[in-house]
Amino acid sequence: MRVLIVDDEAPARERLRRLLETIQEVEILAEAEDGVQALALIEAQQPDLVLLDIHMPGLDGFEVLEALDQPPPVVFVTAYDEYALRAFEINALDYLLKPFSRERLSQAIQRARQAQGSELSSEKQAALMSSLAEQGRYLSRLAVRGQHNIQVLPVEQVDWIAVEGGQTRVHVGESSFPLRRTLAELENLLDPTRFFRAHRGAIVNLDRVVEIVPWFKGSHKLRLAGGAEIELSRAQARALRTLLNW
Repeated sequence: MRVLIVDDEAPARERLRRLLETIQEVEILAEAEDGVQALALIEAQQPDLVLLDIHMPGLDGFEVLEALDQPPPVVFVTAYDEYALRAFEINALDYLLKPFSRERLSQAIQRARQAQGSELSSEKQAALMSSLAEQGRYLSRLAVRGQHNIQVLPVEQVDWIAVEGGQTRVHVGESSFPLRRTLAELENLLDPTRFFRAHRGAIVNLDRVVEIVPWFKGSHKLRLAGGAEIELSRAQARALRTLLNW
C-alpha cells in the first residue's frame, strides 16, 4: 500500500514515518507539510492511502478533499473533540485521534486495505462532508487552479460563482478561476448566511452585494461591489426578501 503522509508538524510526520516503517507491505511515497503541497502530491503520485491531518495552514484536510475531483482513500489524523468525532465514527473510512499507538495505526491501515478497490471510501467521504456541513462546518477557503499553480482563496474574497460554458467558475474581482464542483455541491458547503443562490446558474456572496436593482416586469438584479450585475430570479427574490427583511 502506497501511503502519503500529510501533517503540518514535522515531529508528527516523523513519528508517522517511523511507525509506518514497522508495518509490512507499506511504502511511504512522500510527505506534505500543508494542504497545497498535499494537493500537488496526491495528483502527481496517486497514493493508495492518505494519512491526512485536519488542522493545517493554507488548506485544512477537508478543503484538500473538496479540491480533488477524485479523492483517494483517506484516514484522518485529528485532535477533534468528541462531538465532531461522531461524524467520523459514522462516515469516515477511519480516523486516528492524536496521540495514537502503533497498534491503532496498523488497524487503520488494515481497514484501508480491506476497502481498496471498493466504492466504500469515496461514499463515506462524501457522507462525512455532508455530515460536517450539517453541523455548521462550512468551507472557509477554496482551492482554485491558476494557469501555473493552485491558489487558495478565502471565501470572503469571492464575489460570485457561476456556471459558464458548462464549467463552474469562481469570480474574484476581475479574475475568474475554474472549480471542479457543481453549484449544488457548493451551495451545501458554503455558509448560507453569506452565500445565496441568486438563480439556477449563480451563487453570490451577500457581503459583496451593494444594491438590489429593479429590472423589468418586477424582476431584479444584484449589483456587486466590483460592478458586476447578477440576475435574481423571482423565486429567489422572495427568499432574499425574507433573508434580508427588505
